[in-house]
Amino acid sequence: MPDVVDRKSEKASSSPGWLLSLIHRRFLLLFLFLLATLALYPFAENSPSAYIAFRFAGSAVILFSVYAIGFRRSLVILGLMLAVPRLVQHFLALRANAGALALLSILLSFAFDLFIIIVMFRRVFSFKDKPTAETIFGALCIYLLVGFSFASVYEMLATLQPGAFYLDPATNTHFIPNRFDFIFYSFGTMTALGASGIAPVSNQARALTIIQSMLGIFYLAILISRLMAAYRAHLLEEKAHLLEERRE
Repeated sequence: MPDVVDRKSEKASSSPGWLLSLIHRRFLLLFLFLLATLALYPFAENSPSAYIAFRFAGSAVILFSVYAIGFRRSLVILGLMLAVPRLVQHFLALRANAGALALLSILLSFAFDLFIIIVMFRRVFSFKDKPTAETIFGALCIYLLVGFSFASVYEMLATLQPGAFYLDPATNTHFIPNRFDFIFYSFGTMTALGASGIAPVSNQARALTIIQSMLGIFYLAILISRLMAAYRAHLLEEKAHLLEERRE
């Protein structure tokens, strides 16, 4: 009997520890909710349950974005100030609206994403020790957030300049591009795979496409070189430490 009680107490004590370790992995949680938002987006308009799950995942992305940059109190305060109107827009303007409300929604989304990207970039790429899994997930979160941010820029451009993008009627069932069309176009541009069915028409849209394509390539190159340099520096430190121990 005492052994059974001890095993039950060990399981009860280990489960909160596992949960706490998962909560502390802020970049991993943000990455998972970003992927969930991207995966649920196509089903949000056709299924009420998927729509609710999509809204929940989007709200979690906003909250976990603030949590991910919570290294200093000033950053948390500024992040919450940007997140509150973003959350209000997220819950009240559930459907796409035309006019000033849509433009305000896009501006709030872009301002919040830009702030999170800048803070996370400085945090992730300033590591001095050996890169960890959290470092990798942080870099992936930045990559996804950049894609969503450019989608907001494209949507804002299409709102201010109707006809900036052309939808091919052979591959689309609608004529006016929606939010998911711009997300599809943004990630297709950033990964250099291309986005069939949608094309930039205006010079401004083409210029933004070129900028995003270059940024996507440069980001991956910088990320790989930074990780390789950090790993190399860590190996050199380990070799130097072993040489000192052998001399002693």
